Order: sequence, then C-alpha cells, then structure tokens
Amino acid sequence: MADTYLVPRRLDDPELIGFWTIDEFAGLLVPFAWGILAQHIIIGTGLSVMTWFALRKAKASGAGSKLVHAAYWYLPGSFLGLKSTPPSHCRLLAG
Repeated sequence: MADTYLVPRRLDDPELIGFWTIDEFAGLLVPFAWGILAQHIIIGTGLSVMTWFALRKAKASGAGSKLVHAAYWYLPGSFLGLKSTPPSHCRLLAG
C-alpha cells in the first residue's frame, strides 16, 4: 500500500529524457542525426559525446546564465520574450 504513490525527493530537479536533461539531449541528438544523414555515424557519435561533455562542463561553470545575458544584450528584444525588463537598446535609464 505504501508504494502506490511516488513522492519526489527534490522538486527542483530538471525534466529528464533518459539520463539527460532536455538541453543535453538536444546536444546529443543534433550531431548524431547529422552523422546518420551524412552517413558518418561514427563521426556523429563522437561529436555527440564531445557536445554532451562540453555542455555538462559549461553548465557546471555557470555559462548558461552568461549565454542568456549575451542573448539579452545582442539579440532583438522579442527573442527572449522578457516583458518586465527594459529593452537592451535603452542603455541609459532615468530613475
């Protein structure tokens, strides 16, 4: 009776596809799909592993937030869909 409900231990865990988070899975899928389509499966698999390893290292060092900051600064305002922040082209704000 006690095993009928699954209670998560940590609520902040990211959603997983297999063993990977969604962004890691996309990093694995894109080079692997290229390898299949280009008929270079071993090269695609190698690129997938290298991409996965690079993404894990970048996420551990906090590079994800730096990427979001760079996207806010250099890309158009509608790209990220942020509504409560001022547009990035307004460099001087009166306040």
